[in-house]
Amino acid sequence: MEKVREMSKLGIVFTLAIGVLAGCSGNNSNNSVVSDNTSNGLENDTSPVTFSFFSEDPNPNWRKMQDDVGKEITKATGVTLNAEFAVGDPSQKVALIATSGDYPDLISPKGDLNKLVDAGAMLDLTDLIEKYAPNLKKLFGDQMNRLRYSNDDQSIYVVPTYSAVGGKSFVAGGGFELQHRAVKEAGYPAIKTLQDYENVIKSYLDKHPTDENGNKNIGLLLNADDWHTYISVTNPAAETTGKSGDGEYFIDPKTYEATYHYRSEGEKEYFKWLNHMYNSGLVDTESFVQKNDQYLAKVASGRVIGLIDADWGYADGEKSLKADNKLDQTYGHYSVMLSDAYKDNRFQSTGFMAGWGVGITTDCKDPVRAIKFLDYLASEQAQVLNNWGIEGKHYTMQDGKRVVPDDVQDRIINDNTAFSKESGIGFYSNLGAHYGDGVQDSTGNYYTKNFPELIIDTYTSADKETLKAYNATTWKDLFPQEEAFPVKDWGAAWNIAVPGDDDVTILGNKMKDITWKLIPQAIMAKPGEFDQKWDSYQKELLDAGVEKMEKGFTKYVQDRVKLWNE
Repeated sequence: MEKVREMSKLGIVFTLAIGVLAGCSGNNSNNSVVSDNTSNGLENDTSPVTFSFFSEDPNPNWRKMQDDVGKEITKATGVTLNAEFAVGDPSQKVALIATSGDYPDLISPKGDLNKLVDAGAMLDLTDLIEKYAPNLKKLFGDQMNRLRYSNDDQSIYVVPTYSAVGGKSFVAGGGFELQHRAVKEAGYPAIKTLQDYENVIKSYLDKHPTDENGNKNIGLLLNADDWHTYISVTNPAAETTGKSGDGEYFIDPKTYEATYHYRSEGEKEYFKWLNHMYNSGLVDTESFVQKNDQYLAKVASGRVIGLIDADWGYADGEKSLKADNKLDQTYGHYSVMLSDAYKDNRFQSTGFMAGWGVGITTDCKDPVRAIKFLDYLASEQAQVLNNWGIEGKHYTMQDGKRVVPDDVQDRIINDNTAFSKESGIGFYSNLGAHYGDGVQDSTGNYYTKNFPELIIDTYTSADKETLKAYNATTWKDLFPQEEAFPVKDWGAAWNIAVPGDDDVTILGNKMKDITWKLIPQAIMAKPGEFDQKWDSYQKELLDAGVEKMEKGFTKYVQDRVKLWNE
Protein backbone atom coordinates (compact mmCIF):
# COMPACT_ATOMS: atom_id res chain seq x y z
CA MET A 1 0.00 0.00 0.00
CA GLU A 2 1.39 3.35 -0.99
CA LYS A 3 1.73 5.70 1.94
CA VAL A 4 0.81 9.32 1.41
CA ARG A 5 3.40 11.75 2.70
CA GLU A 6 1.58 13.71 5.26
CA MET A 7 1.41 15.01 8.78
CA SER A 8 3.69 16.28 11.49
CA LYS A 9 2.73 18.45 14.42
CA LEU A 10 2.70 22.25 14.20
CA GLY A 11 2.24 24.50 17.17
CA ILE A 12 2.68 23.87 20.82
CA VAL A 13 4.84 21.00 21.95
CA PHE A 14 5.10 20.92 25.70
CA THR A 15 7.75 18.20 25.89
CA LEU A 16 10.98 18.82 27.70
CA ALA A 17 12.09 15.67 26.04
CA ILE A 18 15.26 14.74 24.46
CA GLY A 19 15.87 11.24 22.70
CA VAL A 20 17.68 7.97 22.81
CA LEU A 21 17.11 5.43 20.10
CA ALA A 22 15.36 2.17 20.85
CA GLY A 23 15.97 -0.32 18.12
CA CYS A 24 14.87 -3.74 17.06
CA SER A 25 15.89 -6.06 14.28
CA GLY A 26 15.58 -4.39 10.93
CA ASN A 27 13.87 -5.14 7.74
CA ASN A 28 12.35 -2.44 5.64
CA SER A 29 9.44 -4.34 4.13
CA ASN A 30 5.98 -2.90 4.59
CA ASN A 31 3.79 -5.71 5.91
CA SER A 32 0.52 -3.83 5.67
CA VAL A 33 -1.41 -7.09 5.52
CA VAL A 34 -0.89 -9.33 8.54
CA SER A 35 -1.78 -12.99 8.48
CA ASP A 36 -2.80 -15.13 11.43
CA ASN A 37 0.40 -17.17 11.26
CA THR A 38 2.34 -14.40 12.98
CA SER A 39 0.53 -15.40 16.16
CA ASN A 40 1.71 -18.24 18.38
CA GLY A 41 -1.78 -19.66 18.07
CA LEU A 42 -2.82 -19.37 21.74
CA GLU A 43 -5.91 -17.31 22.48
CA ASN A 44 -4.71 -15.96 25.83
CA ASP A 45 -0.99 -16.52 25.64
CA THR A 46 0.85 -15.19 28.69
CA SER A 47 4.22 -16.75 27.93
CA PRO A 48 7.09 -14.28 28.40
CA VAL A 49 7.78 -11.98 25.47
CA THR A 50 9.72 -8.74 25.24
CA PHE A 51 8.90 -5.93 22.83
CA SER A 52 11.23 -3.04 22.17
CA PHE A 53 9.55 0.32 22.54
CA PHE A 54 10.53 3.93 21.88
CA SER A 55 8.63 7.00 23.07
CA GLU A 56 9.18 10.66 22.30
CA ASP A 57 8.10 11.48 25.85
CA PRO A 58 10.69 11.29 28.63
CA ASN A 59 10.05 9.02 31.60
CA PRO A 60 12.81 9.45 34.19
CA ASN A 61 10.99 7.20 36.66
CA TRP A 62 10.73 4.18 34.35
CA ARG A 63 11.61 0.99 36.24
CA LYS A 64 11.43 -1.55 33.41
CA MET A 65 7.89 -2.46 34.49
CA GLN A 66 9.12 -3.51 37.92
CA ASP A 67 6.67 -1.18 39.64
CA ASP A 68 3.46 -2.64 41.08
CA VAL A 69 1.27 -1.86 38.07
CA GLY A 70 3.91 -2.95 35.57
CA LYS A 71 4.27 -6.34 37.25
CA GLU A 72 0.52 -6.88 37.07
CA ILE A 73 0.46 -5.97 33.37
CA THR A 74 3.23 -8.48 32.70
CA LYS A 75 1.41 -11.12 34.73
CA ALA A 76 -1.75 -10.62 32.68
CA THR A 77 -0.09 -10.47 29.25
CA GLY A 78 3.37 -12.00 29.52
CA VAL A 79 4.72 -8.79 27.98
CA THR A 80 7.62 -6.72 29.18
CA LEU A 81 8.90 -3.67 27.36
CA ASN A 82 12.52 -2.96 26.58
CA ALA A 83 11.73 0.73 26.56
CA GLU A 84 13.79 3.80 25.81
CA PHE A 85 12.61 7.36 26.05
CA ALA A 86 13.61 10.62 24.42
CA VAL A 87 16.77 12.24 25.76
CA GLY A 88 17.66 14.77 23.05
CA ASP A 89 15.68 16.24 20.21
CA PRO A 90 12.82 13.71 19.94
CA SER A 91 11.88 14.71 16.40
CA GLN A 92 15.43 14.23 15.25
CA LYS A 93 15.57 10.79 16.86
CA VAL A 94 12.38 9.68 15.12
CA ALA A 95 13.86 10.91 11.85
CA LEU A 96 16.95 8.79 12.51
CA ILE A 97 14.80 5.76 13.29
CA ALA A 98 12.81 6.30 10.10
CA THR A 99 15.91 6.48 7.90
CA SER A 100 17.78 3.67 9.66
CA GLY A 101 15.41 0.91 8.58
CA ASP A 102 15.88 -0.53 12.08
CA TYR A 103 12.68 -0.04 14.02
CA PRO A 104 11.52 -0.85 17.57
CA ASP A 105 8.55 -3.23 17.78
CA LEU A 106 6.30 -0.52 19.24
CA ILE A 107 6.71 3.21 18.91
CA SER A 108 5.05 6.39 20.16
CA PRO A 109 6.19 9.10 17.73
CA LYS A 110 3.73 11.81 18.77
CA GLY A 111 3.70 14.46 16.04
CA ASP A 112 6.35 12.79 13.90
CA LEU A 113 4.32 9.81 12.71
CA ASN A 114 4.53 11.04 9.11
CA LYS A 115 8.28 10.39 9.03
CA LEU A 116 7.72 6.74 9.86
CA VAL A 117 4.78 6.36 7.49
CA ASP A 118 6.83 7.86 4.65
CA ALA A 119 9.60 5.35 5.40
CA GLY A 120 7.16 2.42 5.28
CA ALA A 121 7.88 1.63 8.92
CA MET A 122 4.32 1.42 10.25
CA LEU A 123 1.78 -1.37 10.04
CA ASP A 124 -1.81 -0.61 9.13
CA LEU A 125 -3.64 -1.76 12.28
CA THR A 126 -7.13 -1.81 10.78
CA ASP A 127 -7.38 -5.58 10.30
CA LEU A 128 -5.48 -6.37 13.49
CA ILE A 129 -7.95 -4.32 15.54
CA GLU A 130 -10.91 -5.91 13.78
CA LYS A 131 -9.68 -9.48 14.40
CA TYR A 132 -7.88 -9.34 17.74
CA ALA A 133 -8.86 -6.22 19.70
CA PRO A 134 -12.41 -6.34 21.12
CA ASN A 135 -11.55 -3.91 23.93
CA LEU A 136 -10.24 -1.33 21.48
CA LYS A 137 -13.30 -1.73 19.29
CA LYS A 138 -15.59 -1.29 22.28
CA LEU A 139 -13.68 1.70 23.61
CA PHE A 140 -13.49 3.65 20.33
CA GLY A 141 -16.94 2.59 19.12
CA ASP A 142 -18.31 5.05 16.59
CA GLN A 143 -15.14 7.14 16.87
CA MET A 144 -13.10 4.65 14.85
CA ASN A 145 -13.20 6.94 11.81
CA ARG A 146 -11.13 9.46 13.78
CA LEU A 147 -8.25 6.96 13.91
CA ARG A 148 -7.71 7.21 10.16
CA TYR A 149 -4.42 8.74 9.07
CA SER A 150 -5.56 11.12 6.34
CA ASN A 151 -8.18 11.77 3.68
CA ASP A 152 -5.98 10.06 1.09
CA ASP A 153 -4.61 7.26 3.26
CA GLN A 154 -7.26 5.94 5.63
CA SER A 155 -5.02 3.39 7.33
CA ILE A 156 -4.80 3.25 11.11
CA TYR A 157 -1.16 3.56 12.11
CA VAL A 158 -1.44 4.24 15.85
CA VAL A 159 -3.78 3.40 18.69
CA PRO A 160 -4.54 6.86 20.13
CA THR A 161 -3.37 7.06 23.74
CA TYR A 162 -2.89 10.77 24.46
CA SER A 163 -6.59 11.60 24.12
CA ALA A 164 -9.18 10.01 26.36
CA VAL A 165 -12.45 8.65 24.99
CA GLY A 166 -15.61 10.15 26.46
CA GLY A 167 -16.03 11.81 29.81
CA LYS A 168 -15.52 15.40 30.87
CA SER A 169 -13.01 17.45 32.79
CA PHE A 170 -13.60 18.07 36.47
CA VAL A 171 -10.26 19.76 37.01
CA ALA A 172 -9.54 23.46 36.53
CA GLY A 173 -5.78 23.66 36.82
CA GLY A 174 -5.30 26.76 34.69
CA GLY A 175 -6.82 30.17 34.31
CA PHE A 176 -5.52 33.05 36.42
CA GLU A 177 -4.11 32.28 39.87
CA LEU A 178 -4.20 34.36 43.05
CA GLN A 179 -2.87 33.64 46.51
CA HIS A 180 -5.61 32.79 48.98
CA ARG A 181 -4.48 35.46 51.44
CA ALA A 182 -4.85 38.24 48.86
CA VAL A 183 -8.34 37.16 47.84
CA LYS A 184 -9.40 36.82 51.48
CA GLU A 185 -8.09 40.26 52.40
CA ALA A 186 -9.98 41.73 49.43
CA GLY A 187 -13.19 40.27 50.85
CA TYR A 188 -13.62 37.51 48.26
CA PRO A 189 -14.75 39.83 45.46
CA ALA A 190 -16.04 38.72 42.07
CA ILE A 191 -12.99 37.90 39.93
CA LYS A 192 -14.24 37.76 36.36
CA THR A 193 -12.29 40.37 34.39
CA LEU A 194 -8.70 41.52 34.07
CA GLN A 195 -9.65 44.62 36.06
CA ASP A 196 -11.04 42.47 38.90
CA TYR A 197 -7.84 40.43 38.90
CA GLU A 198 -5.64 43.53 38.86
CA ASN A 199 -7.60 45.10 41.72
CA VAL A 200 -6.86 42.19 44.06
CA ILE A 201 -3.14 42.28 43.28
CA LYS A 202 -2.82 46.04 43.59
CA SER A 203 -4.80 46.34 46.80
CA TYR A 204 -2.70 43.63 48.46
CA LEU A 205 0.62 45.16 47.37
CA ASP A 206 -0.49 48.61 48.51
CA LYS A 207 -0.95 47.23 52.03
CA HIS A 208 1.92 44.70 51.94
CA PRO A 209 4.74 45.89 49.67
CA THR A 210 7.18 43.51 51.39
CA ASP A 211 7.04 40.16 53.15
CA GLU A 212 7.76 39.60 56.84
CA ASN A 213 11.51 39.57 56.09
CA GLY A 214 11.47 42.86 54.23
CA ASN A 215 11.72 41.29 50.77
CA LYS A 216 9.66 42.91 48.02
CA ASN A 217 6.41 41.15 47.22
CA ILE A 218 5.70 40.47 43.54
CA GLY A 219 2.35 41.31 41.96
CA LEU A 220 2.22 39.19 38.79
CA LEU A 221 4.95 36.75 37.75
CA LEU A 222 5.09 35.43 34.18
CA ASN A 223 7.15 32.52 32.89
CA ALA A 224 8.69 33.24 29.47
CA ASP A 225 11.42 30.60 29.52
CA ASP A 226 11.21 28.91 26.11
CA TRP A 227 7.94 26.96 25.59
CA HIS A 228 6.55 28.21 28.91
CA THR A 229 5.92 31.42 26.95
CA TYR A 230 2.90 29.79 25.35
CA ILE A 231 1.26 28.92 28.66
CA SER A 232 2.05 32.02 30.67
CA VAL A 233 2.39 34.86 28.15
CA THR A 234 0.68 34.28 24.81
CA ASN A 235 -2.10 31.68 25.16
CA PRO A 236 -3.98 33.81 27.71
CA ALA A 237 -4.55 36.47 25.04
CA ALA A 238 -6.71 33.95 23.20
CA GLU A 239 -8.30 32.46 26.32
CA THR A 240 -9.38 35.82 27.76
CA THR A 241 -11.05 36.71 24.45
CA GLY A 242 -13.15 33.56 24.14
CA LYS A 243 -10.91 31.41 21.94
CA SER A 244 -10.45 27.93 23.36
CA GLY A 245 -7.43 25.68 23.19
CA ASP A 246 -6.42 25.87 19.53
CA GLY A 247 -2.74 26.58 19.97
CA GLU A 248 -1.50 29.38 17.77
CA TYR A 249 -4.72 29.71 15.80
CA PHE A 250 -8.27 30.91 16.13
CA ILE A 251 -10.62 28.68 14.11
CA ASP A 252 -13.86 30.19 12.84
CA PRO A 253 -16.51 27.68 14.01
CA LYS A 254 -18.64 28.23 10.90
CA THR A 255 -16.13 28.44 8.05
CA TYR A 256 -13.23 26.57 9.74
CA GLU A 257 -10.91 29.32 8.55
CA ALA A 258 -7.72 29.65 10.59
CA THR A 259 -6.31 32.97 11.82
CA TYR A 260 -3.02 33.39 13.66
CA HIS A 261 -4.68 34.29 16.92
CA TYR A 262 -2.55 37.38 17.60
CA ARG A 263 -4.29 38.96 14.60
CA SER A 264 -7.77 38.34 15.96
CA GLU A 265 -10.19 40.58 17.80
CA GLY A 266 -9.39 41.65 21.34
CA GLU A 267 -5.83 40.41 21.65
CA LYS A 268 -4.15 43.78 21.25
CA GLU A 269 -6.13 44.91 24.28
CA TYR A 270 -4.91 41.96 26.33
CA PHE A 271 -1.26 42.70 25.67
CA LYS A 272 -1.93 46.39 26.26
CA TRP A 273 -3.22 45.39 29.70
CA LEU A 274 0.04 43.52 30.36
CA ASN A 275 1.92 46.64 29.21
CA HIS A 276 -0.10 48.66 31.73
CA MET A 277 0.60 46.10 34.49
CA TYR A 278 4.32 46.19 33.67
CA ASN A 279 4.53 49.97 33.71
CA SER A 280 2.53 50.08 36.95
CA GLY A 281 5.16 47.93 38.64
CA LEU A 282 2.75 45.03 39.03
CA VAL A 283 4.58 42.60 36.69
CA ASP A 284 7.93 41.27 37.83
CA THR A 285 10.59 42.95 35.68
CA GLU A 286 12.60 39.71 35.40
CA SER A 287 9.70 37.79 33.84
CA PHE A 288 11.23 37.83 30.35
CA VAL A 289 14.83 37.06 31.29
CA GLN A 290 14.61 34.51 34.11
CA LYS A 291 14.86 30.75 33.72
CA ASN A 292 12.24 28.27 34.86
CA ASP A 293 14.11 27.34 38.05
CA GLN A 294 14.26 31.03 39.02
CA TYR A 295 10.53 31.31 38.36
CA LEU A 296 9.83 28.32 40.61
CA ALA A 297 12.11 29.70 43.33
CA LYS A 298 10.10 32.95 43.41
CA VAL A 299 6.85 30.97 43.69
CA ALA A 300 8.39 28.95 46.53
CA SER A 301 9.35 32.17 48.33
CA GLY A 302 5.66 32.95 48.88
CA ARG A 303 6.14 36.53 47.62
CA VAL A 304 4.21 36.10 44.35
CA ILE A 305 0.59 37.23 44.57
CA GLY A 306 -0.59 36.36 41.04
CA LEU A 307 0.32 33.84 38.33
CA ILE A 308 -0.99 33.07 34.87
CA ASP A 309 -0.01 29.44 34.40
CA ALA A 310 -1.12 25.81 34.61
CA ASP A 311 -0.86 24.19 38.04
CA TRP A 312 1.71 21.68 36.78
CA GLY A 313 3.84 24.62 35.62
CA TYR A 314 4.33 26.05 39.11
CA ALA A 315 3.63 22.94 41.22
CA ASP A 316 7.24 22.35 42.25
CA GLY A 317 7.38 25.85 43.72
CA GLU A 318 4.03 25.55 45.45
CA LYS A 319 5.05 22.24 47.06
CA SER A 320 7.54 24.12 49.23
CA LEU A 321 4.79 26.40 50.50
CA LYS A 322 2.59 23.43 51.35
CA ALA A 323 5.46 21.66 53.09
CA ASP A 324 6.02 24.78 55.23
CA ASN A 325 2.28 24.98 55.96
CA LYS A 326 2.07 28.38 54.24
CA LEU A 327 -1.24 27.39 52.75
CA ASP A 328 -2.61 30.92 52.44
CA GLN A 329 0.29 31.65 50.08
CA THR A 330 -0.78 28.91 47.66
CA TYR A 331 -3.14 29.54 44.76
CA GLY A 332 -6.72 29.31 43.58
CA HIS A 333 -7.84 29.32 39.94
CA TYR A 334 -10.14 31.96 38.47
CA SER A 335 -12.03 32.39 35.23
CA VAL A 336 -10.74 35.77 34.06
CA MET A 337 -11.68 37.43 30.78
CA LEU A 338 -10.65 40.65 29.06
CA SER A 339 -14.06 42.10 29.85
CA ASP A 340 -17.68 41.09 30.35
CA ALA A 341 -18.08 41.06 26.57
CA TYR A 342 -16.37 37.66 26.37
CA LYS A 343 -17.38 34.21 27.59
CA ASP A 344 -14.78 31.82 28.94
CA ASN A 345 -14.82 28.65 26.83
CA ARG A 346 -11.62 27.08 28.13
CA PHE A 347 -13.57 23.87 28.74
CA GLN A 348 -15.30 23.66 25.38
CA SER A 349 -15.22 20.00 24.35
CA THR A 350 -12.96 18.90 21.52
CA GLY A 351 -14.66 15.52 21.28
CA PHE A 352 -12.34 12.57 20.90
CA MET A 353 -9.21 13.91 19.18
CA ALA A 354 -7.38 10.71 18.24
CA GLY A 355 -3.95 11.81 17.02
CA TRP A 356 -0.87 10.79 19.01
CA GLY A 357 -0.53 7.21 20.15
CA VAL A 358 1.32 3.90 19.92
CA GLY A 359 1.87 1.99 16.70
CA ILE A 360 3.37 -1.34 15.66
CA THR A 361 6.24 -1.29 13.17
CA THR A 362 6.98 -3.58 10.26
CA ASP A 363 9.93 -5.03 12.22
CA CYS A 364 7.69 -6.48 14.93
CA LYS A 365 7.94 -10.28 14.71
CA ASP A 366 4.57 -10.90 16.38
CA PRO A 367 2.14 -8.07 15.63
CA VAL A 368 -0.84 -10.16 16.77
CA ARG A 369 0.66 -10.53 20.23
CA ALA A 370 1.50 -6.82 20.16
CA ILE A 371 -2.05 -5.74 19.30
CA LYS A 372 -3.40 -8.07 21.98
CA PHE A 373 -1.10 -6.32 24.44
CA LEU A 374 -2.46 -2.92 23.40
CA ASP A 375 -5.96 -4.35 23.56
CA TYR A 376 -5.41 -5.53 27.13
CA LEU A 377 -4.32 -2.02 28.12
CA ALA A 378 -7.70 -0.77 26.84
CA SER A 379 -9.60 -3.32 28.95
CA GLU A 380 -11.55 -2.38 32.05
CA GLN A 381 -9.17 -4.40 34.22
CA ALA A 382 -6.09 -2.61 32.92
CA GLN A 383 -7.60 0.86 33.07
CA VAL A 384 -8.63 0.40 36.69
CA LEU A 385 -5.17 -0.99 37.44
CA ASN A 386 -3.40 1.97 35.82
CA ASN A 387 -5.58 4.60 37.48
CA TRP A 388 -6.15 3.08 40.91
CA GLY A 389 -3.45 0.48 41.41
CA ILE A 390 -3.92 -2.84 43.17
CA GLU A 391 -6.96 -3.58 45.31
CA GLY A 392 -5.99 -4.06 48.93
CA LYS A 393 -2.73 -2.18 48.47
CA HIS A 394 -3.62 1.11 46.80
CA TYR A 395 -7.39 1.15 47.26
CA THR A 396 -10.13 -0.77 49.02
CA MET A 397 -13.77 -1.51 48.20
CA GLN A 398 -16.29 -0.04 50.65
CA ASP A 399 -20.00 -0.39 49.99
CA GLY A 400 -19.23 -1.12 46.35
CA LYS A 401 -17.06 1.97 45.92
CA ARG A 402 -13.31 2.27 45.39
CA VAL A 403 -11.75 4.21 48.26
CA VAL A 404 -8.15 5.37 48.68
CA PRO A 405 -7.00 4.80 52.29
CA ASP A 406 -5.79 7.85 54.20
CA ASP A 407 -2.19 6.65 54.41
CA VAL A 408 -2.05 6.11 50.64
CA GLN A 409 -3.69 9.48 49.99
CA ASP A 410 -1.13 11.15 52.26
CA ARG A 411 1.69 9.65 50.20
CA ILE A 412 0.05 10.76 46.96
CA ILE A 413 -0.14 14.34 48.24
CA ASN A 414 3.14 14.60 50.14
CA ASP A 415 5.46 12.03 48.56
CA ASN A 416 4.01 11.62 45.09
CA THR A 417 7.26 11.18 43.15
CA ALA A 418 8.40 8.22 45.23
CA PHE A 419 4.91 6.78 45.46
CA SER A 420 4.40 6.96 41.70
CA LYS A 421 7.74 5.34 41.03
CA GLU A 422 6.96 2.44 43.36
CA SER A 423 3.34 1.93 42.40
CA GLY A 424 3.48 2.75 38.68
CA ILE A 425 -0.01 4.27 38.92
CA GLY A 426 -0.55 6.53 35.93
CA PHE A 427 2.70 5.49 34.22
CA TYR A 428 0.93 3.58 31.46
CA SER A 429 -1.75 6.12 30.50
CA ASN A 430 0.03 7.21 27.33
CA LEU A 431 0.81 3.62 26.42
CA GLY A 432 -2.79 2.41 26.32
CA ALA A 433 -6.11 3.72 24.99
CA HIS A 434 -8.38 4.82 27.83
CA TYR A 435 -11.63 6.44 28.88
CA GLY A 436 -11.76 10.00 30.20
CA ASP A 437 -12.72 11.47 33.54
CA GLY A 438 -16.29 10.89 34.65
CA VAL A 439 -16.77 7.63 32.73
CA GLN A 440 -17.98 4.75 34.89
CA ASP A 441 -16.94 1.13 34.57
CA SER A 442 -19.21 -1.92 34.81
CA THR A 443 -19.27 -1.67 38.63
CA GLY A 444 -20.51 1.93 38.60
CA ASN A 445 -17.15 3.28 39.76
CA TYR A 446 -15.19 5.89 37.85
CA TYR A 447 -12.26 4.75 35.73
CA THR A 448 -10.11 7.69 36.83
CA LYS A 449 -9.62 9.48 40.12
CA ASN A 450 -10.53 12.83 38.65
CA PHE A 451 -14.08 13.17 39.90
CA PRO A 452 -15.38 15.77 42.35
CA GLU A 453 -15.49 13.70 45.54
CA LEU A 454 -11.88 12.56 45.27
CA ILE A 455 -10.61 15.88 43.89
CA ILE A 456 -11.94 17.63 46.99
CA ASP A 457 -9.91 15.26 49.16
CA THR A 458 -6.73 16.67 47.60
CA TYR A 459 -7.58 20.29 48.48
CA THR A 460 -5.92 22.12 51.33
CA SER A 461 -7.84 23.87 54.08
CA ALA A 462 -7.05 27.18 52.36
CA ASP A 463 -8.50 25.90 49.08
CA LYS A 464 -11.68 24.83 50.82
CA GLU A 465 -12.03 28.10 52.72
CA THR A 466 -11.75 30.14 49.52
CA LEU A 467 -14.10 27.90 47.56
CA LYS A 468 -16.68 28.03 50.33
CA ALA A 469 -16.62 31.83 50.17
CA TYR A 470 -17.56 31.58 46.50
CA ASN A 471 -20.24 28.92 47.11
CA ALA A 472 -18.17 26.41 45.12
CA THR A 473 -16.81 22.95 45.88
CA THR A 474 -14.17 22.66 43.13
CA TRP A 475 -12.23 25.22 41.11
CA LYS A 476 -14.03 23.99 38.02
CA ASP A 477 -17.25 25.39 39.52
CA LEU A 478 -15.89 28.90 38.95
CA PHE A 479 -15.66 28.36 35.19
CA PRO A 480 -18.39 28.07 32.53
CA GLN A 481 -19.09 24.37 31.98
CA GLU A 482 -18.48 22.54 28.70
CA GLU A 483 -22.21 21.86 28.28
CA ALA A 484 -22.63 25.56 27.47
CA PHE A 485 -20.71 25.14 24.20
CA PRO A 486 -20.97 22.93 21.11
CA VAL A 487 -18.36 20.23 20.53
CA LYS A 488 -15.65 21.49 18.17
CA ASP A 489 -15.81 19.69 14.82
CA TRP A 490 -12.03 19.89 14.33
CA GLY A 491 -11.02 18.82 17.82
CA ALA A 492 -8.10 21.13 18.61
CA ALA A 493 -5.94 22.91 16.07
CA TRP A 494 -2.70 22.11 17.92
CA ASN A 495 -3.50 18.41 17.45
CA ILE A 496 -3.56 18.69 13.64
CA ALA A 497 -0.31 17.36 12.23
CA VAL A 498 1.47 19.21 9.43
CA PRO A 499 4.62 17.95 7.65
CA GLY A 500 7.83 19.59 8.78
CA ASP A 501 8.71 20.65 5.24
CA ASP A 502 5.29 22.18 4.57
CA ASP A 503 5.15 25.97 4.12
CA VAL A 504 2.70 26.10 7.02
CA THR A 505 5.34 24.69 9.37
CA ILE A 506 8.19 26.76 7.97
CA LEU A 507 6.15 29.95 8.15
CA GLY A 508 4.87 28.99 11.60
CA ASN A 509 8.44 28.87 12.90
CA LYS A 510 9.04 32.35 11.48
CA MET A 511 5.90 33.67 13.16
CA LYS A 512 6.96 32.15 16.46
CA ASP A 513 10.36 33.85 16.29
CA ILE A 514 8.74 37.20 15.51
CA THR A 515 6.12 36.81 18.23
CA TRP A 516 8.52 35.71 20.95
CA LYS A 517 10.77 38.66 20.14
CA LEU A 518 8.24 41.45 19.68
CA ILE A 519 5.48 40.60 22.17
CA PRO A 520 7.83 41.01 25.17
CA GLN A 521 9.11 44.26 23.66
CA ALA A 522 5.55 45.54 23.38
CA ILE A 523 4.74 44.52 26.96
CA MET A 524 7.85 46.24 28.31
CA ALA A 525 7.50 49.37 26.14
CA LYS A 526 6.62 52.75 27.61
CA PRO A 527 2.84 53.24 27.62
CA GLY A 528 2.96 55.81 24.83
CA GLU A 529 4.98 53.47 22.63
CA PHE A 530 2.76 50.40 22.83
CA ASP A 531 0.57 51.14 19.81
CA GLN A 532 3.58 51.72 17.59
CA LYS A 533 5.23 48.51 18.82
CA TRP A 534 2.02 46.59 18.15
CA ASP A 535 1.62 47.99 14.66
CA SER A 536 5.22 47.10 13.84
CA TYR A 537 4.63 43.58 15.10
CA GLN A 538 1.55 43.16 12.93
CA LYS A 539 3.43 44.47 9.88
CA GLU A 540 6.29 42.03 10.43
CA LEU A 541 3.79 39.16 10.52
CA LEU A 542 2.31 40.26 7.20
CA ASP A 543 5.72 40.74 5.61
CA ALA A 544 6.77 37.26 6.80
CA GLY A 545 3.79 35.59 5.09
CA VAL A 546 1.28 35.10 7.89
CA GLU A 547 -1.67 35.17 5.46
CA LYS A 548 -0.16 32.37 3.38
CA MET A 549 0.35 30.34 6.56
CA GLU A 550 -3.25 30.91 7.63
CA LYS A 551 -4.58 29.87 4.23
CA GLY A 552 -2.47 26.72 4.26
CA PHE A 553 -3.52 25.72 7.76
CA THR A 554 -7.16 26.39 6.93
CA LYS A 555 -6.92 23.58 4.37
CA TYR A 556 -5.67 21.19 7.07
CA VAL A 557 -8.51 22.15 9.40
CA GLN A 558 -11.14 21.70 6.72
CA ASP A 559 -9.63 18.35 5.72
CA ARG A 560 -9.75 17.24 9.37
CA VAL A 561 -13.44 18.16 9.61
CA LYS A 562 -14.17 16.23 6.42
CA LEU A 563 -12.17 13.16 7.54
CA TRP A 564 -13.83 13.02 10.96
CA ASN A 565 -17.38 13.78 9.94
CA GLU A 566 -17.95 11.82 6.73
